[in-house]
Amino acid sequence: MAELERPQRLQIMLTEDELAAVENWRFDKRMPSRSAAVRELLRRGLAAEGFLTAETGVKSQDFGVLSPIAEENPKT
Repeated sequence: MAELERPQRLQIMLTEDELAAVENWRFDKRMPSRSAAVRELLRRGLAAEGFLTAETGVKSQDFGVLSPIAEENPKT
């Protein structure tokens, strides 16, 4: 079997809405695969300035593709 060009795998869990957002972006940008779309989104995110740095004690569930949980459940 040929050696993979990208031998490292990264598994992430998404909600149906998050996956739909990634897929919609992928098709809109005519990306050849879901993996290529995710790599491009990661590249853009890593190149962006002004992103937030995670505070100590923040959980994985506090981060989302569509919006942070804090914005989904505003305190009133």
